[in-house]
Amino acid sequence: MNPKPSSIEEYFSWFSPEIQKKLQLIRETLKKAVPEGEEVISYHMPAIKTTEVLVYYASMKNHLGFYPTNKPIEEFKKELEGFVTSKGAIQIPYSSELPLNLIADITIFRKEQAAIAAENKLKKKKKP
Repeated sequence: MNPKPSSIEEYFSWFSPEIQKKLQLIRETLKKAVPEGEEVISYHMPAIKTTEVLVYYASMKNHLGFYPTNKPIEEFKKELEGFVTSKGAIQIPYSSELPLNLIADITIFRKEQAAIAAENKLKKKKKP
């Protein structure tokens, strides 16, 4: 398994300037989409969280990986045409322009999902 970075900056430093630039654009997009979100390293990848981790992103050998879990992949299926996707992952080729608006929309969708899940959890705790 790859080493675990101690910070997002350390993670970024492992890659070429071109890849660092793309990672930084994703990072800025996530911060704008969820300004209250906390940046974390989880599963050895940069991520943003509120009540739970919303999305992860990472540099892979041939693409950038964006990991929003499976529900957003289903919800944004039409917008994701042209990208390789799997149950919880989106592959963004290095040669492609980053779909920053789509990344923001998916992240906001995940934020809303997380808020509903946290609210439901709270309601369950309050039941006698």
